[in-house]
Amino acid sequence: MPLAGSAVLAIRNDIAPGGDAEFDHWHTTEHIPERVSVPGFLRGRRYNAIAGNPTYFTLYETDTVAVLQSPAYLARLNAPTPWTAKCIQLFRNNRRTACRTTVSLGAGMGGVLATLELGPLADGEDSLRAWLTSTALPAAAEHAGIVGAHLCEADVEMTIARTAEKKLLDKPDELARWVVMVEGVGPEIVEGTVRDLLDAEHLARHGAAPDISLALYRLVYALSR
Repeated sequence: MPLAGSAVLAIRNDIAPGGDAEFDHWHTTEHIPERVSVPGFLRGRRYNAIAGNPTYFTLYETDTVAVLQSPAYLARLNAPTPWTAKCIQLFRNNRRTACRTTVSLGAGMGGVLATLELGPLADGEDSLRAWLTSTALPAAAEHAGIVGAHLCEADVEMTIARTAEKKLLDKPDELARWVVMVEGVGPEIVEGTVRDLLDAEHLARHGAAPDISLALYRLVYALSR
């Protein structure tokens, strides 16, 4: 199936040197299960980088974007467990964005995911969105070995709440503007699809700003509600 719900929380981060093993244990054992237990959270996934950076990409799928400012979720953010408080301080280069799902195509989850963080030029928003939703992403979803193609757009208001967890970071979160995701069965297939349909030249021609960030990730853990 495509993305569950109508919103996502997209998080990309590195971890301070020496902290990866503890991060992995905490994230899989405590953090994702805790988040998925929050009402309105439908699924959590964690990916490790194959190419590009940051090293980790986490995707939470939620019923609506309002879940990401719900009392139950904010209560977790404002009362981190001792293990969470310790591990959050290991985060580096953190990008955390609450997004509304604009389009989600496909069926199932792929073992490899490409993320493109981008945004439109000042006068290119409508044309870029139209091209992505009606042409580029449907074409990507039809490629052999591709199981999903998605566009999610940032909701700044739902992202910026100041919480106890955020105060533990070494510096404030950065935000993405739009997140394009293409998922499939292998790195060559996903990378080739992005190269053919979503390269910088195509994106620029249809209204994207030049600051485009591409990374390729391998799925390491997923948990559904």
